[in-house]
Amino acid sequence: MLWLLLQVLASCLWLGHSEVVNSFETSCPQFFFREIPPNEALEPQNPAWICQRYKNQYYFATLYDRKMRIPVYSAYIYQPGPGKRPKTWLVEPQLIGATYPKTMEKEWTLLNRYNVTLEKLSQSQAILHDYKNLTGLNRGHLNPNGHHDDYSSRMATFTLTNIVPQDEKLNGGAWNNYEQQTMMRRTQGCKTTYVIVGAVPGNNYIAKGRVNKPSHLWSAACCVVDNNYIKAWAVIAENDKNQVQLLTLGELEDTLTELYGRGQVSLFDSDCPRE
Repeated sequence: MLWLLLQVLASCLWLGHSEVVNSFETSCPQFFFREIPPNEALEPQNPAWICQRYKNQYYFATLYDRKMRIPVYSAYIYQPGPGKRPKTWLVEPQLIGATYPKTMEKEWTLLNRYNVTLEKLSQSQAILHDYKNLTGLNRGHLNPNGHHDDYSSRMATFTLTNIVPQDEKLNGGAWNNYEQQTMMRRTQGCKTTYVIVGAVPGNNYIAKGRVNKPSHLWSAACCVVDNNYIKAWAVIAENDKNQVQLLTLGELEDTLTELYGRGQVSLFDSDCPRE
């Protein structure tokens, strides 16, 4: 009995310090409203739950689709501020295996210091080469660096596990307007704004079929104004048009229920208003 308790304790300690985890509820629940992540209706066939860790600190949470090599969603707390845009891209060592570093690293570091081959790295996730020579697409952040207020938190968003092939005009146009202008307007008066940004897998791929090009991108926010008032909003965009559609949270969940086809989608705890 004592041995069993020790095993359970050891596994709990391991979970609390790991990067690729068994559940967000036990490892990095702070990025979700009332510490409740989206329900199982968004889970892909081969998921990885990542507490995005940079320099030994968690900055956001990502549900990653190992098969499509794109994130399903990234969840974070909206804390915008001025600052430089990082230029270095990182990857997730723990997707290769649990023996690798628990914090995101540069490809170069894994190849040169940990003797990981590029082939081995590419089996577990998207790599920099997948995003080379794109036409009409670029690297689209789900969790954008501009929604964070210091360099380390911005740097943490520059992991390829937070990136999808996004329509170039949409990324620099209507989606950027939503991220920068609409979010700033809508979050006025909010004490804490919980955000989940996701991508619906599509029928097209880049990098010779390695990385899926999403059919849609979506974002939902749950804003706590005070103990008595919570508000919510959402958007969705087709990933080949420079247009963003503003929705209620309930409308987005119903739309995603149809698009994913895995049952009724719930993005936030029920206290977040759907109307």
